[in-house]
Amino acid sequence: MDRSPILGTRGSPLALAQAHKVASALEVANRWPADFIQIQTVVTSGDKEQVRPLADIGGKQLWTKELDRALLAGEVDFCVHSLKDVEAIRPREISLAAVRPRGDVQERLIGAESIDALKEGAIVGTSSPRRKAQLLALRADLKIVPLRGNVQTRLAKLEAGEVDATLLAGAGLRRLGINNVGTPIPLDILLPAPTQAVIAIECRADDHVIAQGLTIIDDRTTQTLALAERAFVATLGGSCHSPVAAFAEIVDGKVRFRAQILSEDGRDQVREDVTFECADCDTPKELARRMLEKAPQSIRSLFKAG
Repeated sequence: MDRSPILGTRGSPLALAQAHKVASALEVANRWPADFIQIQTVVTSGDKEQVRPLADIGGKQLWTKELDRALLAGEVDFCVHSLKDVEAIRPREISLAAVRPRGDVQERLIGAESIDALKEGAIVGTSSPRRKAQLLALRADLKIVPLRGNVQTRLAKLEAGEVDATLLAGAGLRRLGINNVGTPIPLDILLPAPTQAVIAIECRADDHVIAQGLTIIDDRTTQTLALAERAFVATLGGSCHSPVAAFAEIVDGKVRFRAQILSEDGRDQVREDVTFECADCDTPKELARRMLEKAPQSIRSLFKAG
């Protein structure tokens, strides 16, 4: 290229922290000077709407559609996303070129030492249908209320006493330099969102120069596991109202895949724990169909298997 590449990102503190991590990795890998990559912020619909749950006003596209438009219009060369906020089925014109090594996948409970330690009827703030359903499955007495905004905003609302507790992703806190906050929740208690803690880099599918340049920082193991999780989600055919959790990891050379789908109130759930070969995206699809077949109507009604 005859100019510096342009990276597109949302303007939230976490999104900018992730964008700078990607830019720095590319600059080091290519022996470019610091700040060689231009970072261009794009205001998304999800950033503008800070009150209503995203599931009620358009879902994950509220995080991506403006960045997609800038990318396809040639205003930016590639975009950086939290992969869990990217729809499972993407436009053909856009390619997932690279992912960074996965961060901390555990949820952190802020406001109590454990879920069991929450007081009877505690008010927990979260706008995530998954977190809501998982919490209610564990503690039906809890009162779950919407809590939107960036990490700092949600922590401020907790500090102000608007809620008794909240859940935040460990990876996001670490990337913001907020350490030693909250209690990590073991994965056997709370499975994360599919592809949680994965930073994704997308470019135009026909831009082979940029795509090739991005592969230098791609983490192939993370990409393999993320693709398995996304295959599972795409086959479920859920929406942002559908409580679903999934986590894939390499254990003894194979993929261990844990998954959970729930009813909105957490009363019903289906969990699976399977093992299969790496780069196998058929088994996650079959798993999704099998879980829905076993699920009661309270769960099946939230998904449309593909």
